[in-house]
Amino acid sequence: MNGHGARAEHAPATRTRPIRAWIDLVSPSHPFFFAALAEGLDDVAVATTVREKTETVSLAREVGFTHRVVGRDFDNSLVRKVGIPLRTAQLALEAPDGDVSLSSRNAMCVLASKLRGIPSIHFTDNDITAHIDGLWVEELYNRFEAAATHNVVPAAFATEELTRWGADESAIHTYDGYKEDVYVANFDPDPEFPERLPFASGEYIVVRPEALTAAYVDADSIVPELLAAAAERDIGVVYLPRGRGDEVHARDYADDDVFVPDGAVNGLQLAWHARCVLTGSGTMSREAACMEKPAVSFFPNTLLSVDQELVADGRIFHSRDADAIIDHITGLDESDVAPDRDRARAVRDEVVALTNELLQSCCGER
Repeated sequence: MNGHGARAEHAPATRTRPIRAWIDLVSPSHPFFFAALAEGLDDVAVATTVREKTETVSLAREVGFTHRVVGRDFDNSLVRKVGIPLRTAQLALEAPDGDVSLSSRNAMCVLASKLRGIPSIHFTDNDITAHIDGLWVEELYNRFEAAATHNVVPAAFATEELTRWGADESAIHTYDGYKEDVYVANFDPDPEFPERLPFASGEYIVVRPEALTAAYVDADSIVPELLAAAAERDIGVVYLPRGRGDEVHARDYADDDVFVPDGAVNGLQLAWHARCVLTGSGTMSREAACMEKPAVSFFPNTLLSVDQELVADGRIFHSRDADAIIDHITGLDESDVAPDRDRARAVRDEVVALTNELLQSCCGER
């Protein structure tokens, strides 16, 4: 396995044109990650496809990607499973010409790249879905992800969750940090952002519910208890529903108690200016932690290895007890909520350098 400090060998640099990199974006965090990554790539021309999923298309536009929309996500879990092979076929037919693909947690792009005869560089930090017994669709998805030409993962990632599905150890490359560091490092805070929110004090927390329709989540939501506990203590909440029925949790609150934005909102701006970020999934808590901001995870099942490391380091507080979470937030002082990105910038530089080396390894002679 190529670990921190071990890099892919360079192919001879005899290219006469830029490397054509096809980037496929399938989730809301991907536009930020790949925009920050692409900014540092050497002599690379980017073409982008995007899946319709919550805010992914609008965020791709916001960060400046010229893109083509290919396929969509579905609310119904059964239809969503059928949608995966359908979109894979769509990508194989409709994706732009490229020398290499770049994707994250995206077996569809890895498979379509194989069908198109190009190498793939795949970024992931999810090492839990393989633990769910009987989820043959998830197991198949993991096997396809492991088939990428190169898999790039955080050092905390349990790499056996790639090798067990067939990945070659020499094709797994690690970096010292988290994928959220890459785009947090490039983030430009807007000091006027809090003025757009309806909280007189300017203080608020962010709450993002659990992904209860995900195959690897088995729990009831604690969001109603969280919102009630926050309102009882006069803590303003920016609530970010996932759009699959969880909007109902905010319906009995005034905007200056629980505010639901109308349309997509920049989650990094929210995190930077928030007192604390709470999420039932993982990405938003890691984004806050990578800013050195207070973060809470109320994920209901086994945590990703990256989240376990952040919890162990004291950078994420994990609980499923709403009152304990709100007690944690009220106990924060000003020194706890001051953001910083120096460490994130070092991680970004490492990931950019590694990706440039992998691109040269895949495409140096093209």
